[in-house]
Amino acid sequence: MTLAAAQNQQNTTPDRPELQEILDAIVESGVTGITLRVRDERGEWIGAAGRGELGSDALPPIDGHVRIGSNTKTFTAVLALRLVAEGKIALDAPAADYLPEFGIDRRITVRMLLQHTSGVFNFTGEYYPDGTIVPGIPSTIAGKQWVDNRFASYAPEDLVRLALSKPARFEPGTDWSYSNTNFAIVRLIIEAVTARSIAEEMQRVIIEPLGLSGTVQPTYETEIAEPHAHAYYRFDDDGEARTVDVTEQNPSWISSGGDMISTSQDLQTFITAIATGTMLPDDLRDEMCATRETPVPGMGYGLGLFVQDLGESGTVLTHNGGAAGHAALMYATPDARTTMTATLNYIDDAAMTLAIPFQVGSQRLVDAVFRTAAASSPNV
Repeated sequence: MTLAAAQNQQNTTPDRPELQEILDAIVESGVTGITLRVRDERGEWIGAAGRGELGSDALPPIDGHVRIGSNTKTFTAVLALRLVAEGKIALDAPAADYLPEFGIDRRITVRMLLQHTSGVFNFTGEYYPDGTIVPGIPSTIAGKQWVDNRFASYAPEDLVRLALSKPARFEPGTDWSYSNTNFAIVRLIIEAVTARSIAEEMQRVIIEPLGLSGTVQPTYETEIAEPHAHAYYRFDDDGEARTVDVTEQNPSWISSGGDMISTSQDLQTFITAIATGTMLPDDLRDEMCATRETPVPGMGYGLGLFVQDLGESGTVLTHNGGAAGHAALMYATPDARTTMTATLNYIDDAAMTLAIPFQVGSQRLVDAVFRTAAASSPNV
């Protein structure tokens, strides 16, 4: 038994050695630390593996704060849909109606932004199938330049203007491409129709009503509250490999595409609220979780939310995200009877060395939690 498993046994119920084994394997693949929270018909299981900080033997904190990356998109989408429910935003209205000063293509609707079908250039850089890379803002250029620029501030208006100055990836509504610009534009729409900052509106509509005590939208703040695991970045410095602690950084470079901080407990509460319809009227909850409008077959993306097809095991609502050494997983069955959330800390690098181990480990967890649950359900 590993040290992580021994320490976790006193804090978990029921015993789930198969989950602990996967966590240990994820750490062995190169991830520095991981925590996991699973709730299903067997109860709630909480576990961890690895280290919260290099040079320490301590596990990452179970409910430690973590930069959740693109899970922010799901929060932003729910906030926008709540404003749709209030009649302040229309899903199929041109985005230009709310932000006339930016010269946005009038064919681009709010729905297209939330669904990544707008075609707008991604301000963090575009990667094309033929291998062509069109860089975005300096903070997203990998390596030493990213490290040197990690405290730079970017106004969302400037990020959007940069993106709109670049050629569109495709005609609006004709394809699907993941773009942080979409959610920076949605942020500006939210701020325009409410006359409040995104952080204030997020607090009013989502964080406070759901009691998400570990969740914040820092926008420009560089610090992250304790407890937290540490995030790292490795780069080449004149031929010498260096690893630096990048736990503190200015998240404005990603804006509402990925700037939020949360915990595994709060993410569990949030994805449960989406699945059960607590946050949205039924019609908008269905819109968020639907994929029928996606022009790319099999993509499985609703409005700020992936809908992953598990075949005979059904589907799960999900969004994952990473932000330079921190990452978070968020999953739930459509009825919220089974949920899984996780937080990770790792050493990021320009080559995205851990991308495949991350994907493999995530899929192992999904298979263990959701396919097993479906197989044991009398309704399957």
